[in-house]
Amino acid sequence: MATLKTAKRVVVKIGSALLVDRSTGLLKADWLKALAEDVAMLKARGTDVVLVSSGSIALGRGALGLPASDLTLDQSQAAAAVGQIRLARAYEEALAPHGITTAQVLVTLEDSANRRRYLNSRATLDQLLTLGVVPIVNENDTVATDEIRYGDNDRLAAQIALTTGADHLILLSDVDGFYSANPMTDPSAKRFEVIETITPEIEDMAGEGVSGLSKGGMITKLMAAKTATAGGCAMAITEGSAIRPVQALENGANATWFTAQGTPQLARKRWINSMKPQGALVVDAGAARALAAGKSLLPAGVTAVNGDFSRGDPIEITDNTGHRLGQGLAGYTAQDAAKIKGHHSREIEDILGYPGRAALIHRDDMAL
Repeated sequence: MATLKTAKRVVVKIGSALLVDRSTGLLKADWLKALAEDVAMLKARGTDVVLVSSGSIALGRGALGLPASDLTLDQSQAAAAVGQIRLARAYEEALAPHGITTAQVLVTLEDSANRRRYLNSRATLDQLLTLGVVPIVNENDTVATDEIRYGDNDRLAAQIALTTGADHLILLSDVDGFYSANPMTDPSAKRFEVIETITPEIEDMAGEGVSGLSKGGMITKLMAAKTATAGGCAMAITEGSAIRPVQALENGANATWFTAQGTPQLARKRWINSMKPQGALVVDAGAARALAAGKSLLPAGVTAVNGDFSRGDPIEITDNTGHRLGQGLAGYTAQDAAKIKGHHSREIEDILGYPGRAALIHRDDMAL
């Protein structure tokens, strides 16, 4: 079974019902303050933490006096605009006493479906985590329409886990795990401690949730588990209303753990290697040795650029004899790559007119 004590990077998903009082529309400040202690505990042992938080629409609904019934798209977006600033401020105020800096990151489905935007999101989140910041991630409900929505924060959390290379994902929910049937209606339902593989039989057991504030049911949680575990990330579903729910999970609170299939790094390299290359970079002997040692591919080591590719596209890496060394995601378009090949990274801004990234392909975006 997975254990948080060895986790290097954890994503925690927080549902609306945990954060916002259903009857008053107000923030549950005491619960959030206790969650901040959990975050501080993880950070103190060197674990990176990302929070994927619902709650902006629920907070905004209360602030605007909107009805408890389903909202129109315009009403939801207005509520999100009002609620999001309150949500970000609440997290900032809860974590600041622990010396933790927070950042607000708003995303849509397009940010992971489009490889260029995915790379931008990944680079930003990675830099924030490197600087010790705790990103607070939410869907950008103020602009997202149905065709560019995740639709629920369970699947968003799983995608953020993959984007950041997390090894653990915790879904704090209104249920304490995955059951053989809906425990609210079937007293014979049994909770799974560990699920090694998500089989068709497991999928058939998934039912819908009962929360009045959260859109995510058990089906979406199972979809999140499939995404996370395939990406090398273990995932837990646990009941989140307890004070300090992450500590409770560590201490043996009821939960279901879904076992990771490999590691995040291995899963990412398999994904990169599986894509059809859109071009190629030819590298010299020095660059080939650097790549073999785990370094990023810098412009100075590139001797030729072949094909017409965009930033984020998969491209082959070959040596001067045509031998394939591997594949990676392009950090530049083919046109810009051709301009900076053979040059030192410090020359990029003078050549392109903007301060680009140092690597043509970053080592984290490469499979050799």
